[in-house]
Amino acid sequence: MSNPAREEMLLRIRRALANAPEPDPHQPTFRVHDDRERSSLLQDFIERLTDYKAEVTMTSMEALPQALTDICQQHGIQRLAVPSDLPEALHPAQLVVVRDEPPLSLSELDGVDGVITGCALAISQTGTIVLDGGRWQGRRALSLVPDRHLCIVRAEQVVGLVPEAIERLQTSAKHPLTFISGPSATSDIELNRVEGVHGPRYLHIFLINE
Repeated sequence: MSNPAREEMLLRIRRALANAPEPDPHQPTFRVHDDRERSSLLQDFIERLTDYKAEVTMTSMEALPQALTDICQQHGIQRLAVPSDLPEALHPAQLVVVRDEPPLSLSELDGVDGVITGCALAISQTGTIVLDGGRWQGRRALSLVPDRHLCIVRAEQVVGLVPEAIERLQTSAKHPLTFISGPSATSDIELNRVEGVHGPRYLHIFLINE
């Protein structure tokens, strides 16, 4: 059902804009690429994560399984959920590892001690990891329900700035994206910090730098 008043308004707007000049092409006034060496990007990334109270372990892909096992033992983790495509070689030893296939229920996810995932990329500027449901990441609930998130980040996945991340994520534009900057936390009106409200209370990054 048409609205005469609305149509009249739109007609007047079109007439008013009929001879308007084309706007100048937009030229961003902010940086869109970080040209620093990767070592500087990684250093800033680690500092941001530390500020957010996330833990960081620098390791290699060869040493990653043992690093995962060590952290799990250190924090008393006995039962882990993993995406269905995470290689068995990366499963920590002497733990109960539960694949998300078929998809685990919310109560089952809540019953594990943590989850291991990869990521789509990470942003040095903000200390953020981004998940798009791709390789080693699984579905969104997998990284939001368990209390501890162990995330594998390869050094080449770390970009400097947010615009670089958005550019790389164009191929994932139709996928649900999860941006994670440190463990889940918020503050109430008295500025008391409360952790674990919107996701895991603990975030541990395994930074693979070969």
